Amino acid sequence: MTQRDTLISIIVPVYNAGAYIEETIAMVCAQTYQNWELILVDDCSKDDSRQKIEECMAKGDGRIRLIAKTVNEGAARARNTGLDNAQGRFIAFLDADDIWMQDKLEKELLFMQKKQAAFVFTAYEFGDEDAKGTGRIVHVPEVLTYRKALSRTIIFTTTVLLDMEKTGRDLIRMPEVKSEDTATWWKILKTGINAYGLDEVLAIYRRPAKSLSSNKLEAIRRIWNLYRKEEKLSLPCSCYNLFFWAIRATLRRL
Repeated sequence: MTQRDTLISIIVPVYNAGAYIEETIAMVCAQTYQNWELILVDDCSKDDSRQKIEECMAKGDGRIRLIAKTVNEGAARARNTGLDNAQGRFIAFLDADDIWMQDKLEKELLFMQKKQAAFVFTAYEFGDEDAKGTGRIVHVPEVLTYRKALSRTIIFTTTVLLDMEKTGRDLIRMPEVKSEDTATWWKILKTGINAYGLDEVLAIYRRPAKSLSSNKLEAIRRIWNLYRKEEKLSLPCSCYNLFFWAIRATLRRL
């Protein structure tokens, strides 16, 4: 097995992430699993994100790559740019303000190999603005099918690991819609691929007080638009899934 066969490409969209980006890079460098490449896609940040990335790269770790976009195009296109430049067999997504446990990559890759899976994800804990765990843990099911996924947006992007040898690259490309990550997971699952959940907290989801995901009405609009416009579900089917999605989303935050 070659080094490329076990290489994990970590894709990080960066936009005004200067407050976090050095910690993000250090966190990846400290992973117990070391066969990775870190692709940082700067989406025309207006702060010092790019400067800080370049300073980290100047230390000589050739696994860290910067792609500086010339036009701000949003998270979906930034992730797709990273995907187009990924050299690894495996794809991991990481948002610049979220936290990985030090053994996240190692444990998740072993889990993927054990399950012979194409798509895995893990449990996570909600964190405060400083990414300190709040004790609110989102547990994940052992396996998630397309039908089950429609009524539970339980897959947290920062916990996902994908095997491109089994999915292909195009299936992972994110559409330009709100909640593009959820739309992508559904697109993959709709092909018959199942997602396997490792029910161990390997990430912390930092939640600033005024984050988009904290806006409940906006979240409802986004999920409804996915049902009706992207998945083209019937009105009764959309209402059914929205009802159970709302219950589960509420329980996750209690």
